[in-house]
Amino acid sequence: MMDKTMPNMSYKAWRRDPEKAPPQYRSRTVFEDATPELVRTSSGMMIFRIKSKWDDMLLYHASLKECPVTGTMLVHWVRKFPFFCSDREYTIGRRIWKVDGAYYCVTKGVPCPSLPRQNKPKRVDLYYSSWRIRAVESLRGDGQMTACEVLLFHYEDMGIPWEIAKLGVRQGMWGCVKKIEPGLRAYQVTRNSGEPLSGCAAMAQINSKVDSGYLKSLGTSRRASDDVVEADKSKPWGSNIPKFLIVGGAVALACSLDHGLLTKAIIFGVARRFGKAGKQL
Repeated sequence: MMDKTMPNMSYKAWRRDPEKAPPQYRSRTVFEDATPELVRTSSGMMIFRIKSKWDDMLLYHASLKECPVTGTMLVHWVRKFPFFCSDREYTIGRRIWKVDGAYYCVTKGVPCPSLPRQNKPKRVDLYYSSWRIRAVESLRGDGQMTACEVLLFHYEDMGIPWEIAKLGVRQGMWGCVKKIEPGLRAYQVTRNSGEPLSGCAAMAQINSKVDSGYLKSLGTSRRASDDVVEADKSKPWGSNIPKFLIVGGAVALACSLDHGLLTKAIIFGVARRFGKAGKQL
């Protein structure tokens, strides 16, 4: 879909179209002069995004549940949509694993009976976004491992016709992507200044360590055919997300600095193309 380069960032994106599911997106982003630890905590910088207003689509963010042992979180988001759509809300489970120096995160829409469903904002139930963050060699070709690679796999169903959503991504993705790098650098400045971590960013530092050999052994198990293994509802909160990491017997590739990046691209793209129609979706 896209292959773009900025002075301190490169970005590539791909799309595939399942027959009976929303479009799926994969992207690879490389940030120069950034550590995996910085980018990992930036995945929890929701409060910074709201305060600095570099993500003007995120209206509300709250943590509903947290596990201080595993770092598992249940969060509530409300994202702004254009005038022709109602805003959307999400209840999302998140957990991060560390495997041989790389970080793997899975976020997935999960039910939340304690938060009643409303007509507005409209709740998005089908949401899945996973990423991998690791150090890689700088694109400057100096042989130094001073860059950070982020791999993303993402899909969601926002209640918009999928063909319109794809059009929105094509029209709006780069306009959203190019804002990621300055947003990361602004966050980098706040971290270097010694500003305390937000609660979400602090939780992002709690990671479950997993041996790569164990993950490879799962690929040969009979359960490897399960695309996404749902958690047992009878298990306590602290253990009811880990199996989301296993996709087709392999670790889910992942990462996007902005969890709502594709949502934002769809919104902007559709707004530009259909904004004058005033159609309610």
